Amino acid sequence: MLPRVPDPEPLWQRRFRAPIIGFPHWSRHAKDRVIFASSESGVYQLHAWDLATGEKRQITDEPVGLISGEINPDGEWVVWHRDLTGDESGMWVATPFVGGTGTAAEPLVEGLPAGWDEGISIGRTRTAAGVSDRDGFALFVADGGGPARRIATSSESLQLGGSNAMTAAADHAALSTDESLLCIEHAEHGDLIHPSLRILDARTGDVKADLHDEGRALCAFGWSPIPGDPRLAIGHERRGERAPAIWNVETGEVTDIPLPWDRLTEVADWWPDGSALLLFELRDGRNYLHKYTFETGALEALPMLEGSLSGARVRPDGDVWYRLQRGEHPGVVFQVGKDEPILAPPQSAPPGRPFVPWEYANPHGQRVQGWLVEPDGPKPWPTLMFIHGGPTSVDLDRWAPEVQAYVDMGFCVAMLNYRGSIGFGAAWRDTLIRNIGWPEVEDIVAGHEDLLSRGIADPERSVIAGWSWGGYLTLLMHGMHPERFIAGVAGVPVADLASAYADESPLLQAYDRALLGGTPDDVPELMKERSPIEYVDRVTAPLLLLAGEHDSRCPLPQILKYVDRLKARGHPHELYLFGTGHSSFDVDERVRQLGVVLDYLSKTVPGVRRLDGVRETRAPERDLV
Repeated sequence: MLPRVPDPEPLWQRRFRAPIIGFPHWSRHAKDRVIFASSESGVYQLHAWDLATGEKRQITDEPVGLISGEINPDGEWVVWHRDLTGDESGMWVATPFVGGTGTAAEPLVEGLPAGWDEGISIGRTRTAAGVSDRDGFALFVADGGGPARRIATSSESLQLGGSNAMTAAADHAALSTDESLLCIEHAEHGDLIHPSLRILDARTGDVKADLHDEGRALCAFGWSPIPGDPRLAIGHERRGERAPAIWNVETGEVTDIPLPWDRLTEVADWWPDGSALLLFELRDGRNYLHKYTFETGALEALPMLEGSLSGARVRPDGDVWYRLQRGEHPGVVFQVGKDEPILAPPQSAPPGRPFVPWEYANPHGQRVQGWLVEPDGPKPWPTLMFIHGGPTSVDLDRWAPEVQAYVDMGFCVAMLNYRGSIGFGAAWRDTLIRNIGWPEVEDIVAGHEDLLSRGIADPERSVIAGWSWGGYLTLLMHGMHPERFIAGVAGVPVADLASAYADESPLLQAYDRALLGGTPDDVPELMKERSPIEYVDRVTAPLLLLAGEHDSRCPLPQILKYVDRLKARGHPHELYLFGTGHSSFDVDERVRQLGVVLDYLSKTVPGVRRLDGVRETRAPERDLV
C-alpha cells in the first residue's frame, strides 16, 4: 500500500480558500450576459459569464477587491463602486462586458462625485445614483450619456429604492421600468431605522408621491416590469413584521399581499409579464420561496433545497434561480425544481458540520432563536459564544469557515439572534432604540446559562467572540460580567460610541442618531453608559482585538483609545491591524486573521486542539501591537 500523501493545507485553511461565488446578476435586455462575484483568484472580484457560449472570465482586478457590481440593461457595460482603501468610499466606474481581465475602467458618469455608495440604478437612457459625503446625502441623475445633475440633497439619509431589502436589486427598485420615475428611501424625519418612501420625477426631482408610516419602516422591492405600470412592490410593518404590498404610485392605494403567516417576507422579483411575484420568506434562520399570482390570489410554495438564501430572481424565461448555502457547504446557484447546480464554485470545499437549531427563553420569557455547531468528544465542551454584527442582522444556517475552524479545535459554537436582530418582528428589532447593549448582553448571558444548565458548555472554558456589533458586545460583556468568560475576541468593535461617531461614514452616523436618539452632544450620558470603554477597568480576562486601518463603520481611533486603557493598567491583550476597512476581501488576509485568532485561543483556553498551519499564518510582528 502506498503511503498517504498529506494534504497540502490544513482543513481549516482549505475551507477558507475554497472559492466562493455570489448570486449572479443578468442584463434585463441581454439575458445571456451575466456577472457574479467570486473569490477564485484569491481576492473577491467580478466575473463575466456568457450563457450563450458558456465562457466565464474574471473582469475586474481591484486591489482591495469587491463583492458586488451591476450590468447595464443592454449587457454592454459592467459597473462597480471603486474603493481604493477599504473605507467603502469611492467612485462609480465601468468597463465593457467583452473586455479582458483588468481592462481599464472609466468613470461611469461625468460629474458624478466620489463618496459613499447610496445606490445605483442604470437604465437604457438614464442613470440615477445616491452619494453621501461629509456634507450629507445627494441624488444625481444623468440622461443620454450626459453629465450628472444633482436633483436632491438632505442632511439625513437618502438612498435609492432597494437599499434596505435583503434580496431586491436596487436597479429594479429605484428607476421605474420606463425610467420616468425614481423611488428613494429616506429618513428626512430623522429616523433611519424606519425609512419612508418617496417617488420623484426622474428628470426634474419633483416629488410625485410620498408614503410614510410613523414609527414603522418602509422599503422598496421593485417596480413592475411593464413600462408605464405605476405598481411598485414594497415592504411595510403594519402587522408587526416586514410584509409585502403593492403601492400604486398614481392613485396612492396600497394593497397588501395576503399571507397566512407573520414572518419576514420580501418580494425578491416580479415575473417578466407582471402577473406574479417571487416571495422570499425567512423562517427561523432558513429561507423559503413562494409564487404569488395576482389574478387568482394563489400562493404556491416553490420546490427548493433547504438552507438560507443570499439571492433569488426570476429569469426572463420565467425560470427561478436562487443561491443556497448551509452550514455544511458554501453557496451554490440552483434553478427551482432542479437539483443540479446552475453555477457552482470551480472546486468544492471540505464539508462543515451542520447548524443545529437552538432556542431558549431570556429572563423576560421571550423565545431566543439560535444555532449550535457541535464538536466530537464528551460534554461539557469548551464553548465559544459567537455573536453576530449589525445589530440589525441575523444568524442563518450558512457557510462559515471561521465557525467550522473553532469546532475543529473542539469548541461548541453557539450563535443567537439577540434582541435587535431582524426576522423576529419589528418590536424585537426596535428593543434597542435608546437602549443598546444591555438587552443583547442579557440575552447572551441567558443563552450561556442555558448551555451550562444542559451540560453542554464548560464554565471554565467558555469564551465570547464577534465582529463589528458582535465585537462591541464582546467588549461590553467583559466589562459588565468579567467573571463569565475566560477570553474574548473582538473584531472591528465599537469600543467608544462617541469617539466612533466622529469618524463614521454619513450613513452610519445617521443610523447611530436613530438608534441612540441623537448625536454625542444630544445624548452624552447614554453614549457613555453603553460604551465598553466605560467598563474597561473591570475587565479581567485576556482580550484579542482586530481592527481595519481604514474602517468607516467601526473606526480605528476609538479602538486604539480602548487599547491604550488596557495598556495603562498592564492588562494582557493583543491588537492585530490589517490594512483595509471593516473587512477584507483578500483570502490570504482572512486566513491570516483567523490564524491569529486560533493561535490566541489555543494559548488562552485549556485543552482545545491546536490546529495545523496556524503559526505560519501569523502576520509580521509590526502588525501585532
